[in-house]
Amino acid sequence: MKMVIAIIKPFKLDDVRDALGEVGVQGMTVTEVRGFGRQKGHTELYRGAEYVVDFLPKLRLEIAVPDDRSEAVVEAIVEAAASGRIGDGKIFIQPLEQAIRIRTGEEGDDAL
Repeated sequence: MKMVIAIIKPFKLDDVRDALGEVGVQGMTVTEVRGFGRQKGHTELYRGAEYVVDFLPKLRLEIAVPDDRSEAVVEAIVEAAASGRIGDGKIFIQPLEQAIRIRTGEEGDDAL
């Protein structure tokens, strides 16, 4: 199993969710996060005063998938989240040792 972690722009969530549904993803965890990469924040004007926004709002998606479906999930995220501009996000893939469904006790791929 793999844990796919994607950091995306908030307004791309619906597109990514639809794309993941098309490749058979049944669930994911979404967390609001803040951070920066090459974008390094930006300046904004508020009531005549200029200030720097260092940490930009992003969404962190966590999706546990069987090994054989991880590539399809990654491709779906890349296609749906890409705008071609800086700050589109990143995807991290980690091995997932075990998954257990609490309600039924199912383990491994069956728990996903």
